[in-house]
Amino acid sequence: MVDLTTNYLGLKLANPLVPSASPLSKDIEIARRLEDCGAAALIMYSLFEEKIEAEHQQMARFFDQQAIGHGEADSFHPMPNNIQTYQEHYLENLQKLKSALSIPVIASLNGTSLSGWVEYGKQLQQAGADALELNIYHVAANSEENSETVEQRYLDILQELKGAVSVPINMKLSSQFSSPIYFAKRLESAGASGITIFNRFYQSDIDLETLQVIPKLELSTPSEALLRIRWAALLYGRTHLSIAVTGGFHETPDILKALLAGADVVQLCSVLLKHGAGHLTNILTELEQWLVEHDYESIGQLKGSVSQQNAIDPSAYERANYVQVLDNYSCAAGVLR
Repeated sequence: MVDLTTNYLGLKLANPLVPSASPLSKDIEIARRLEDCGAAALIMYSLFEEKIEAEHQQMARFFDQQAIGHGEADSFHPMPNNIQTYQEHYLENLQKLKSALSIPVIASLNGTSLSGWVEYGKQLQQAGADALELNIYHVAANSEENSETVEQRYLDILQELKGAVSVPINMKLSSQFSSPIYFAKRLESAGASGITIFNRFYQSDIDLETLQVIPKLELSTPSEALLRIRWAALLYGRTHLSIAVTGGFHETPDILKALLAGADVVQLCSVLLKHGAGHLTNILTELEQWLVEHDYESIGQLKGSVSQQNAIDPSAYERANYVQVLDNYSCAAGVLR
């Protein structure tokens, strides 16, 4: 029997497959289905500080300012006693997930202020989260903001929250840091337990008729997985942080490559939105079959065996492979040269 267990953020998981933050975790029955099909842990959809603050402002306008200039309007909108806020709803869902599931539940937090990260992080821990994933979704578009300032924002948030909670903290990173390995080591020194590589920045589009900038959401594609695999291989062995990969993992071969590179877990989202929870069972079956066929006894034996430190040709992960890739490309038959 192959041992599929893996350690992630100090948690022993039954296997390396973890559904990432998505609408799937909003439904308790779907969450149960994910667990039944093999999910080893579950990352909740994000709690957004922006939505909490927007709701506070809306409530203040609706209730607290209703009678401004019109004394007779005091009774138009009496304050109801049973309003559940967005924040309360999230915390209640977290508690329900913890009651319904036996696997770890990791809360995702997307804050905007230092005090917000700390306040809401503490509340998530109190509601039962086994760990926190910090989704610091920051696009560095300010020309006056240098790279050190960007990195320090992450470190400040981590250090403040680390002083307020005891559960493991995972940092979700983008691929746009100039030196990811160095930064990962700084995060480890500041108290992080793990990192997730890489956050997908959703791109804006331009409507050619209205000339308006519009949001555009597209699910990941398998071509995105290679970037994550490469950096998992480069990070493995250079830090004690847990390594999760996310973005583009749709098929078992790519998941195996991520584990061979050094990932502790593979987070899945788009593939589950497309194919449903049952696809987890298919992946686990294929994963175990491959391990048996290649004489692996455990995920631990597999993990990191083709990282940069352990690869037959370590330079293949760096620039040395660049020229070779270009030289080996050939045009399709019939294309003019």
